[in-house]
Amino acid sequence: MATRLDGPAPEQQIALDMVKRGLPVAPILILFTLGIWGVNGALSAGYGIALVLLNFLFAAGLIAWSARISLAMLMAAALFGFLIRLALISLAIWLVKDASWIDLVPLGITIIVTHLGLLIWETRYVSASLAFPGLKPSTDHQQHQR
Repeated sequence: MATRLDGPAPEQQIALDMVKRGLPVAPILILFTLGIWGVNGALSAGYGIALVLLNFLFAAGLIAWSARISLAMLMAAALFGFLIRLALISLAIWLVKDASWIDLVPLGITIIVTHLGLLIWETRYVSASLAFPGLKPSTDHQQHQR
């Protein structure tokens, strides 16, 4: 019976792919908030995007690290890691809530839209196959296998 998971960590590959896909869209969201809320809205959106991308990377790192220790640690990291990451995001917001450059409305909207948007967008690229855990292989890879 397996007590820990060895081998590749698809969660890290997926998180890096989410960051890679989120970075090109970030300027669009920042420009959108600039148009509605001004400079403070744009700065708040940039801060929110950074929080979301770091959150995904931290989640993937925590899961990959804990899976190599034990399955029980993996389960604890998945459950308590979510609570810890939620607390860290809350702390990051609390630390800047009174700053002159922060606007909480675009910050909150950015955090919610970016989290959900990247998760939904990434479902198109994640493989649900044991043959290819993590991201779906590119079409070039599929054509070479034929």
